[in-house]
Amino acid sequence: MISSKILCRHPRSSLTEAQEETQRRKKSGGQLYVNGYRVRPNHNRELEGEGLLCSLYACLCVLGLWGLRFLRALRLIQFSEILQFLNILKTSNSIKLVNLCSIFISTWLTAAGFIHLVENSGDPWENFQNFQSISYWECVYLLMVTMSTVGYGDVYAKTTLGRLFMVFFILGGLAMFASYVPEIIELIGNRKKYGGSYSAVNGRKHIVVCGHITLESVSNFLKDFLHKDRDDVNVEIVFLHNISPNLELEALFKRHFTQVEFYQGSVLNPHDLARVKIESADACLILANKYCPDPDAEDASNIMRVISIKNYHPKIRIITQMLQYHNKAHLLNIPSWNWKEGDDAICLAELKAGFIAQSCLAQGLSTMLANLFSMRSFIKIEEDTWQKYYLEGVANEMYTEYLSSAFVGLSFPTVCELCYVKLKLLLIAIEYKSEQRESSILINPGNHVKMQEGTLGFFIASDAKEVKRAFYYCKACHDDITDPKRIKKCGCKRHPGALRSSADRLDRTRVSDRASHSASLPLCHSFPMT
Repeated sequence: MISSKILCRHPRSSLTEAQEETQRRKKSGGQLYVNGYRVRPNHNRELEGEGLLCSLYACLCVLGLWGLRFLRALRLIQFSEILQFLNILKTSNSIKLVNLCSIFISTWLTAAGFIHLVENSGDPWENFQNFQSISYWECVYLLMVTMSTVGYGDVYAKTTLGRLFMVFFILGGLAMFASYVPEIIELIGNRKKYGGSYSAVNGRKHIVVCGHITLESVSNFLKDFLHKDRDDVNVEIVFLHNISPNLELEALFKRHFTQVEFYQGSVLNPHDLARVKIESADACLILANKYCPDPDAEDASNIMRVISIKNYHPKIRIITQMLQYHNKAHLLNIPSWNWKEGDDAICLAELKAGFIAQSCLAQGLSTMLANLFSMRSFIKIEEDTWQKYYLEGVANEMYTEYLSSAFVGLSFPTVCELCYVKLKLLLIAIEYKSEQRESSILINPGNHVKMQEGTLGFFIASDAKEVKRAFYYCKACHDDITDPKRIKKCGCKRHPGALRSSADRLDRTRVSDRASHSASLPLCHSFPMT
């Protein structure tokens, strides 16, 4: 700045003309230009006011050209809205987390840009001489250590504007750092431990279990479903519940970690149903609370679970427990509920009443049925007492298996005799297909019923491996074998049942459900499957 003159940039002067330091007079107005600036003498009275205006004008030019570009960081505040438009953010926690992070980062970067501007420019009243060369990322570092109240002192503001800004930023930044950072950490730390998604494995099926998930109900279910007497079950059990498990239940899941997974969520939420891959599950089991004070309310909750699951995937097979018999009628109002496709409701009150009624007709029948449909291992007793024979009977359960082609054409009594004498198996019923290809369950039919190809038999045995003898039996290879344990798969020919797909073998459970509605077995609702 010249002390006796005010310099104003000529609009047509270029940077090259200013560097030549030549003096020339404009022909039209006779005005003097020095270094590309127009010189107006004899304006000492207006020197102070106009000098201030020119300084502010220079500041505004600097800010307009490159100084205010740091304000672009404020656009990050709308980052969460963009992610919502792209359908990336769906949950409230994720939206809140992105909002907090975007506000925190945008404020941080914007304040760093302002410090970078004033520190590299200097104070206007100091003729911009007290500036310091500092990079933008050093300003970011300066504000972070300032917000966290650490303040190492290796980087600090030298200009008056920078220090004044730091005073106000410490007040606001400290409040923001103290409120936003703990909330962000809380949102990240409070992510559900069991909030992931089930990863389906090719070749391995899974079922979903929901409803009343407690240590007692889960342990009883796993004890029966994963019993060692069953055949190797290549099915994974996925539990879904809205409450995280306690330590005892968590330990139970860890003991069966190869076949059991738990996810926290609700079947009333379609997002949680998608997490457990309900659309690819073989079945969905809903457990009821047998000790609830209000059975009707418990049934209503389970019916709502059925409606939610059926609305999400109408073709999923559902087996639910009900406490009151009259509540089963509400399931018929669900359009996608289909008894023929395997949907079933097990009413505990109906079972109890049926057991009592059957005990009046045949004493001990209810005890026998209860023992057949519960999985218990055989307990050896050396003494020849009635307890020994009773425990041997308790260790037997009901299984299903396809009969070998060696039984085709034989009558039911002949097959029963052969299974009992040769295979040490008790055959009590078969699935018979009529000429119209309609299936029905026949319990102890007469000589007029002949075995067909791929007939499904219902056996009473101690484990699933014993029932496999009826599937592997070959008259040519096993006719002279006296020990039934030696009857295994032979290589002389292929059994027709061996060519069945795994899906056909899993259909046995549906056959069992049809058997539960047969008049011959009014109390049965499901059979243990191999």
